[in-house]
This record gives sequence, structure tokens and C-alpha cells, in this order.
Amino acid sequence: MLMSAPAPVESLHALENHSEFLPRHIGIDAQDEAHMLSVIGEASRAALIDSIVPKAIRRSRAMQLPAAVTEAEALAELKALAGQNRVLKSFIGQGYYGTHTPGVILRNILENPAWYTAYTPYQAEISQGRMEALVNFQTMVTDLTGMPIANASMLDEATAAAEAMTLAKRSVKSKSNRFVVAGDTHPQTIEVVQTRAAPLGITVVVANSKEEWDAALADGFFAALIQYPASSGWIADWKADVQAIHAQQAAAIFATDLLALTLLTPPGEMGADIVVGSTQRFGMPMGAGGPHAAFMACRDEFKRSLPGRLVGVSVDVHGKPAYRLALQTREQHIRREKATSNICTAQVLPAVIASMYAVYHGPQGLARIARRVARLTAILSRGLTQLGYSSRHHGTAFDTIALHTQGATDAIAARAVAQGVNLRKAWNEYLCISLDETSTRADVELLWSIFAQDGQALPTVEAMDEGAPSLIPEGLQRRSSYLTHPVFNTHHSETAMLRYIRSLSDKDLALDRSMIPLGSCTMKLNATSEMIPITWPEFAHIHPFAPADQLQGYAQLDAQLRQWLCEATGYAGVSLQPNAGSQGEYAGLLAIKGFHAARGEAHRNICLIPSSAHGTNPASAQMVGMQVVVTKCDDNGNVDLADLQAKCEQHSANLACVMITYPSTHGVFETQVKELCALVHRHGGRVYVDGANMNALVGVAAPGEFGGDVSHLNLHKTFCIPHGGGGPGVGPVCVVEDLVPFLPGHAAGGIAGQVGAVSAAPLGNAAVLPISWMYIRMMGAAGLQAATETAILSANYISARLKDHFPTLYASANGHVAHECILDLRGLKDTSGVMAEDVAKRLIDYGFHAPTLSFPVANTLMVEPTESEPLAEIDRFIAAMIAIREEIRQVEAGRWDREDNPLKHAPHTAEQVVGDNWQHAYGRETAAYPLPALRRSKYWSPVGRVDNVYGDRNLFCSCVPLDAFSE
Repeated sequence: MLMSAPAPVESLHALENHSEFLPRHIGIDAQDEAHMLSVIGEASRAALIDSIVPKAIRRSRAMQLPAAVTEAEALAELKALAGQNRVLKSFIGQGYYGTHTPGVILRNILENPAWYTAYTPYQAEISQGRMEALVNFQTMVTDLTGMPIANASMLDEATAAAEAMTLAKRSVKSKSNRFVVAGDTHPQTIEVVQTRAAPLGITVVVANSKEEWDAALADGFFAALIQYPASSGWIADWKADVQAIHAQQAAAIFATDLLALTLLTPPGEMGADIVVGSTQRFGMPMGAGGPHAAFMACRDEFKRSLPGRLVGVSVDVHGKPAYRLALQTREQHIRREKATSNICTAQVLPAVIASMYAVYHGPQGLARIARRVARLTAILSRGLTQLGYSSRHHGTAFDTIALHTQGATDAIAARAVAQGVNLRKAWNEYLCISLDETSTRADVELLWSIFAQDGQALPTVEAMDEGAPSLIPEGLQRRSSYLTHPVFNTHHSETAMLRYIRSLSDKDLALDRSMIPLGSCTMKLNATSEMIPITWPEFAHIHPFAPADQLQGYAQLDAQLRQWLCEATGYAGVSLQPNAGSQGEYAGLLAIKGFHAARGEAHRNICLIPSSAHGTNPASAQMVGMQVVVTKCDDNGNVDLADLQAKCEQHSANLACVMITYPSTHGVFETQVKELCALVHRHGGRVYVDGANMNALVGVAAPGEFGGDVSHLNLHKTFCIPHGGGGPGVGPVCVVEDLVPFLPGHAAGGIAGQVGAVSAAPLGNAAVLPISWMYIRMMGAAGLQAATETAILSANYISARLKDHFPTLYASANGHVAHECILDLRGLKDTSGVMAEDVAKRLIDYGFHAPTLSFPVANTLMVEPTESEPLAEIDRFIAAMIAIREEIRQVEAGRWDREDNPLKHAPHTAEQVVGDNWQHAYGRETAAYPLPALRRSKYWSPVGRVDNVYGDRNLFCSCVPLDAFSE
């Protein structure tokens, strides 16, 4: 009998290579790569990159990053880093509180890729689940605030207050430039408002006493901001003040707390015009500052100027209720330099969690939690009074009291830390204590022991409970109902809640089901190992304003991640504070503005922006008070250098900067980018390189090396933080050496800087930074470069495979593209009546999220496969696109009617396909199963094509009555 030869002995090094993360992240193996290169017509991946990326901008040196480690090793290393944080019991408050995330929500939303890998719901039909959750969020906010309309979340409470300021400015009759802020507002909110106000010429008047407040209201102003309850805890009836504000034709803005509003008279019943706040304590851990969903509600008259996203109820083609993003004409992609704010201000995943928290607990459960917090606060206050302390809270409070410490502030605070407790220092001789959902009887007794002097007898909870009066004034106790819709009164058992969450996720199409080929949005793998650390207690349960020595793990993570991002970009300094790409843009432009002002050139206010740029660019420029001048692009999508030169010469004395996207928004590496940067520099301007397309650059080229002065990055694109349905995000701002002094500061967080805070927390969305840390640590320099090159390879493969069906609109001279390609569908309108939107909707029947629709060129599709997709999935997408092109040819040949064909009626619902009333010329099978593989796995759209016009003409943005879903 023949014996098989023994297997060769493998070296330890070879065996260890199989545990690397790189082949887990990149979906293309060596065999796939060889096939793809043969289709493209290049001999190697290196040759492909050499033929695409201009030699003049290639990196001068490799990134100096730690060598890649395995998933297990990276998790162990990060765990050690997390262990350097000290998690004390927080009574700091100031907008951040302990909370219990219900396990059913933690496991099935926060830790569930069906929710965290979803994209912004621009394609309504495949986003019905998350949009229902957002409508629940909007209903929750309107009910609790007493306002008629609310948006689908904001970035944080401080930026929401700043947006409220600018909303008021453009909405009220007062022509004043003064904005009044009650001094007992959260300090971080005041700071962000001041940062936002300065470049717009708005004067912020902070009133630190009743006398200052009354004097401010007697003078001209356009709006006033009130914290209710106050940051130090007291509660007041503001009805008379609101009347005084309205008498000045100004707006009354309230920053409030939704849990408190279950017990307190809502601001809407006091006459508020705009109400903002945070939903953090509705189930989202503090996470050193974020991500947390803020909210904004307003008067009905302001709704068409309301910033952020708004989910509305429309109908589909079958007349059934369907959700969609409403009033999208407000978006900066359309309004551009006329935009009033930057639309990318949302925290969808935290908003979903907050809404589900309200669904799970219901109105009675929320009120019970609030009453318990209020009762413990009253008991705590009475015991402290017995110990000899007087409060600053005017005999009123919900969860926070401010105690006069008679010169012992530091000693008591130190004693608290020694007992594992953090308190908040306020003014010179006060300590604030905030209780929350997690507070216990034992906590109250511990606090008494910390404040007691030697020999003092300690109160007991039972004794203090017996006689402690309520600290909520009788006249301010809530009488109105809230959360009456059945959705908030049905799913209180875990079984019911689990099934409700599952029913919503089943309606959506996220990255866990299929490729999401969105150009410019980089929907890549969010690896499980990267996600695991976000719920570690050392990262999740720490207050953003805890003492610095308790945040050493975060400090090291911040320093390492900033250093690694400097290596990736070629810049000298980075701030991780901006909690969205839009905020990074804003911070970058503030840095440029601050630089010019420091040199005595504050008059430089012209921002040149190519016509192809992302719409966020002109919106951000407008927000920092710059004047946008649009420059032309040539027929190939490149910046028209002749026009740019003419504009530079015309505006030379006042030129502040140019904003470009590189590779271009058209998906091409422009060959003259270095010349562009030099031209702008010669005229005294700075170059802002939008980092939206950084997934085509990392390891290959660095903006800081080829002439950029400022870039923002999107960690939720290039560096793997999930999109979460439209937030959370992180938008670090990266700058060259002479702009480092103008990175965002944060006085409340102890960060010095010539430019103020742009986010409420010093580290912005700190809790998601471990995701990008893990990604870079596991990939290393070579892995990151391989990811970039594979993304470019995949895009060129799609372009080459589809060139005979959907030609690529823009390409370099050799026909290649960057990491995305624009498929040109414009000619199909004349030959078949088919539009890009019809192809986008038909792709749903094939089980795909549509590529980016009609941006940056109308009636095109921008496709970005990323490096994470395996070849089989890329080929499945290509097969779907080719099959759709064949369907279009059926229309072109006259075999299908121009109006009655599968594209015009897509997407097809299961109910429609199995119904008795099928009246189309094409068959049901064609509608449902256009490719054989769909019989094995089929995603059914829950609704037919949504009527956008109906939804805007009949604006409705809260929970739909259940009978609307019946026949």
C-alpha cells in the first residue's frame, strides 16, 4: 500500500501569521487579487497604484506605527490601558449621569451589528426600522418637552444649544446681535456657545446673578438661554421671564433634562420657543463624554429652519404609511453656501437606545425612576442640613444640590475621592452633588459620612425619609400626560421588547446583510474585536469631567491615537474633540481663522470651494463667518486651475483658504494638487484638504506632506467606527505645526487653547475611540497601506467589469479611478425613461443598498466597494447591476413599457407579489427573483417606493396612530 508523504513541518513564524487580523479585515485574498488585476489589465497591485496615484504626492517615508498584533493581543493591550482609568462613583452631574442600560437593549442594539452598521436613512425603503425608532425618539422629545416638533437627534447638548442660538437668530424679529445666557447653565454649554458665536459676530452675555439677568433682559437681545433645572440644581418658574423675552421679539431657549420633565412643568407650557438637552441618562453610559444623543424641539413656525435630520411620515405607492427623512431641501448638499447649519449633526444609534429606553420603561416606569431620584435627593438634602450645611438651591431641586462648604471644599472633595466618590466643585465655596438612576440608599449614607465632621452623628435614610419635604415646588409639578402612544405602553416585558427590536431590525438593510456600496461614505468592516471594548466599564462608566488622574487610560489612548493619525496624515497635531466630520471641518476652519487673526489679518475671510466639493464644506465655511466663492471644475472633474488662479488673484488680499477634497469628489487623483497648494500659499491662504476620501490615501500619500495645512478625518469612515444609522462619528482635525496652537481648547476640561471648545466633552465621543485604536493596532503600517490599495483595486475592478453596461463618468488618463467610481446613467433617461433613482430602488429587490445617488453629479451612482468586501460579494453586486442593465434594454427595445417595468415599480414588497391584484406586464417572478441566487436568500422591502412629495406637503413627525396601518 502506498503511503502519503508526511506533511512538511511549518515554522512557528508561518503558523503565527495565520492569526493576523489583516486577512480578517481585507476581503480579497491573493488568488482574488490576481483575477481582479487581470480584468483591470495591470500586472500587480503595486503597478496599479503607481498608475493611479501621482508620483509627486507619494509618501516620502513609511508610516512609523507599532507592528501589527493579533486580535487577542490588541484586546489585552487595550485592557491594560483601560485599567489605568479609575472608575469612581460619580456625583458630578453637569449633564452626565449614571444610568442602567437595560440588558435587552445593550445586547440587541448597542452590541448588535444590525443596528450599528446601518447607514444614514437616505434610502427610505430599506431604513423603515431605524426610522420608526427615530420617530419614537421625536415623539418622546415632543411629549416630554411640551413642544410640537423635534428633530431626530443632535451631537451633544452644548452644540445643540449653539444650533438653537443660530436657529433663533434667523427666526425671530429682533435685529440685535446679543445672546443672553443664564449663568447657572452647564459650563461646557456656555463655552461651546461662545465658540460658535464669536465668528458670527454674536455677543454672548452671561448673567451670573438675578440682577445681571434682569438687566440683560431689559436691553436688546435676540434670544436667551435658560438651564432648567439649573446646573446647580435649583428649579424656577420661568413664565414671567419668557413673557419678558417675547416682549423683546426674542426667543426663549431652554436647556433641560428629560428625566426631570417627567415630574416638572415642561418648557413648552412655559412658552419656550426652542428646547434642547441630552438623552444620555436614558440608557447610554457616560463614556467620558459620548456618544450621546442630544435633542432639539421647537415651535411649529421654526420647523423648516430646524437643523439636523427630521424623520417624517409619508405613504408608499400602495397608500400605506412609510417613514422618510423630511424636508431634505434644508440639507447643505442642496443649499451649499446658503446652508444655515451643517446637517451632519446626529447621533442615531444613541437616539435609538434612548427611544427604546422610553419604550421599555414606559411613562410610568420613567416617572418611577424620576420620583426615586427626586426622593433620594430630598432625603440627602435634609440629612446634609442636619449636618450643618446650607444649600444654594433655593429649597428646590430634582437631582442636584449645591452645598456651601465654608472653606472646606478641597478637603471634602479629597475625602470623597478617598472614599471612591467624585463631587463637583462649583464657584469657590460650593460642592454640587447629583444623584441618578444608579444612586442607592448606601450612596446617600456614604455622602453624609463624607460631609460629617468628627463626632457628628450620621442621619439615617429611614429617619430623613419620614420628614423630608419634596423639593419640587407644587406649582411646577407636571400635570400633563406624556408618552400616551401604544408603543410606549406595550413592550415592557423582555420578551415583548426583544421581539419589537427584532421586528424593526428585520425591516432594515445594514452591513451585516450585504455590501453597502456607498461612494464617499466608506461602509467597511466594523470588526467585532474593535467593538468589544466600548462596553468595558473602565471606558463606559467614567465621567468626562472626572479628575485628570482618574482618566489616565483615556489620556494615553488619546495621545497614542493622535500620534498614529499624525503618522497617517503627515500632520503635526491632531484634536479628537470634534464628534462628527462636520465638526472637524468647523474646527479646522476656526484654526485657519484664528491663525490669520493672530497675524493681524482677520480681514481674510474668502473661502474658495470647487463646485464639486462636499456640501458640508460651504456649510462649515458659512458657520465660521467666511464668504464662499465657488471655483470651476473642468470636464474631467478636476479643479480648473486657471479659474482658481484667477479667483486667488482677485481675492488675494482677503483670501483665507481653499477647501478641496482629495482624491476629488469625482473619485479621481488630480495630478496638479501640489501646484494647487502652492498657488494658494503664494496668495497667503491656507489649504483645507477634506479627509472624506482618506481611505484612498492612508499609507500611500499624506495631505500634510503634499501641501495641505488642515484636514479633518472621519473615523467612522476610514478608521472603522460604525455609522450607527447616521452617528456616532468622530471627526478629528489635523493641522500643520503653525496651526497647532489653534486646535480646539476646552476650559471646562482643562485643555488650554486659543480657540474654544467645539464639543461638550473634552474628548468628544471618547467611548468610541477604542474602535479606531484597535483597528490601527491590529493592522499596522503595512496593513493600513494594504487596505488602501485593496480599496482602490476593488473600485477599479467594478469600473472595469461594468464599463460596457454603465460607463464610469470620470477617470484618469489611463482609465483608472481612485477608491470609488461614478457610474454614468444620464443617457438612459432619453433611451428608456429610467433614472438613477429607479436603478437604486431596483437594487433593493436584488438585496443591495443603493450606491450614493445623484452626488456629486445628478442621475449618477457613486460606488465604493471598500477593502472589506470579498470578491464573491463584489461579483454579486456586479451581477445585479448587469441584470438591471438588461432590464433597461428590455425597455429600450420596447418589450416593456417605459412606465410599467420592474425598475419603475421597485422595490416590490412580498405583499404586493403574492397579492391577487397583479396588473403588470412583467411577471411576479421577475419582480421578486430576478437572479436565481435570490431564491436562497431574499431581503424583502417592508414598503413600496415612498412618496417624498406627499411627506413634505403633509408634514407629520411623530408616532403614527395604529389604525393607520390597518386596511
